[in-house]
Amino acid sequence: MGGKAAKTFDDAGKRCAKLRSEIERHNRLYFVDAAPEISDQAFDHLLKELQEIEAQFPELITPDSPTQRVGGAPLDGFETVEHDVPMLSIDNTYNADELRAFDERVQRGLGGDAPTYVAELKVDGVAVSVRYEKGTLVRAATRGDGERGDNVTANVKTIRAVPLRLEGRPPAALEARGEVYMRRQELERLNALREESGEPPLANPRNTTAGTLKLLDPKAVAQRRLEIVFYDVASRDGDAFDSHWKTLEALRSFGLPTSKYSERCRDIDAVLRVVDKWADKRHELDFEIDGLVIKVDSAAHRTRLGATSKSPRWVIAYKYPAQVARTKLLNIAVQVGKTGTLTPVAEMEPVVLAGTTVKRATLHNFEELARKDVRVGDSVEIQKAGEIIPQVLRSIPELRPKGSKPYPVPSKCPECGGEVHKDPEGVYLRCLNLSCPAQVKEKLRYFASRDAMDIEGLGPALIDQLVEARLVRGPADLYSLTQGQLENLERMGKKSAQNLIEAIEASKRRPLSRLLTGLGIRHVGEHTGEVLASHYGSIDKLMDAPVAGLSDIHEIGSVVAASVHDFFHTEENRDLIARLKECGLAMRETARAATAGPRPFDGKTFVVTGTLQKYTRDGIHDRIKALGGRAASNISGNTDYLVAGEKAGSKLNKARQLGVKVLSEDEFEQLAGDAQ
Repeated sequence: MGGKAAKTFDDAGKRCAKLRSEIERHNRLYFVDAAPEISDQAFDHLLKELQEIEAQFPELITPDSPTQRVGGAPLDGFETVEHDVPMLSIDNTYNADELRAFDERVQRGLGGDAPTYVAELKVDGVAVSVRYEKGTLVRAATRGDGERGDNVTANVKTIRAVPLRLEGRPPAALEARGEVYMRRQELERLNALREESGEPPLANPRNTTAGTLKLLDPKAVAQRRLEIVFYDVASRDGDAFDSHWKTLEALRSFGLPTSKYSERCRDIDAVLRVVDKWADKRHELDFEIDGLVIKVDSAAHRTRLGATSKSPRWVIAYKYPAQVARTKLLNIAVQVGKTGTLTPVAEMEPVVLAGTTVKRATLHNFEELARKDVRVGDSVEIQKAGEIIPQVLRSIPELRPKGSKPYPVPSKCPECGGEVHKDPEGVYLRCLNLSCPAQVKEKLRYFASRDAMDIEGLGPALIDQLVEARLVRGPADLYSLTQGQLENLERMGKKSAQNLIEAIEASKRRPLSRLLTGLGIRHVGEHTGEVLASHYGSIDKLMDAPVAGLSDIHEIGSVVAASVHDFFHTEENRDLIARLKECGLAMRETARAATAGPRPFDGKTFVVTGTLQKYTRDGIHDRIKALGGRAASNISGNTDYLVAGEKAGSKLNKARQLGVKVLSEDEFEQLAGDAQ
């Protein structure tokens, strides 16, 4: 597979052609056929070899090369483009009677002929139209108003499932319609990273997909693993194939991913059986659907049925009811995060929703709170967004108590009374007081956490005492604490105080990556901290890095680059680094002996749970990273292995549900080459 860059132009051209063909073939096997033949690591080697050859011979780069999926500079904005064929909307139905009424209308329109149908999952994402000319992707646009949409070609090209060049014998021009979406596990992964970096959680996969497609930086889009499913072909001359089923088969033959769940139905009774099947089964999917789309299969029948100005007569959507619960809003609390973000949170009478008891739900931000006009005392409807995060859908004004008033947007921080302002995106309020007790407490909790400086014994209750006693006002103050000061605190004896002092002292030896994680830089979590530490090696080099240099690093987009640069060019933060240096903290990345050797875990994500006998938790995490892997804290669909020790709990159950491979400690030892 991998190899040295070609020495002659002719050799390079031949090798490029072969590599592109191989890469696209493996993309198809992975995304269309669900039958991968090689590992992710082997795939990355192919892509890296192609990148090296194209770097040596730039004239060989073509627009449809797999290396061109992610563009360079961020976009200035989105051009509005006109669809060759309008993207019409689809009428909805909500029960069996309405579906039967649709079937009766279809049969009347066909003069009594009996239609066959195709039932497809209605993936909850963003509709796009992707145009190919002579087999090459030339444009991708959002639905917009149906007539015109945004040109999102650069962003859609970052989706690996989208072929840049079609296979087989496609028509000279092909406009494929599809739905861009995000899996639930990917949203969980993104929210875990946002939690690490002090960002509010993303609400649900659909909104996150829509927001991601509108990002101006394709590099940032590529970091969010969007997917796509194609479901139709648009043509001015009518249907290109004589049935919808053949259209789906043709799309697959061109290398475009289609749904494996589509079903042919001989009549409306068969359709209703499919509807009933997915009513419960939909919760087993790792992506969201909000119903089914029912289409007349025959192209000839479609032509006879035609369309209204709004929607085709040969298609209907069946929408499942959302899981919604009603309760009473008792209070709106305002949380202050470690980066100063003020987040309104609904405190409610407990209610059971999707199998769990819910007492608190996010209101996202104050703009959203005002838009929904949710007030204390209101009866509200809540749902779990993507069955993950409880959120308030709406209030019920007719049940609102008299005299209620809109919740005021804070002009001061509720914790410290300091000034607040909107962030550059104009959505979130932030407290500007870096000494805000709430911020200080959250920063210290994060600094001392297992994934950061791992200071054992420094829990939330003790941090509250330290801040309230004014013994600690920031991370650097931890390193000047004395045993005597600690012994005077509530529930702190001599032995506990001594142990904590030793734990604080031990944290000085943590590598730079851990320190970068613990500093609480916006958008910088554990993984990003490792990337930055590995690239620069020392904090001094990182502090001097320009924005352009930061954004050029793989996995570091323009938003993260700007955030890191701003952090290290704030006087208070530079003073903090200087104080931490004086305290003796490691300011360089620790070299790991295995880094230069084999890296069998490249591209693999591990989660560790339970009690281990042969490794400490830090030790096994360091071993995973030294062999090229990533040590994560949460199980998701992107996890490759769960290492399960004794008394493994809920993570083991979740791994089995998701089909994640479970390793015993001995099996991990063998995989890592540590077995004696």
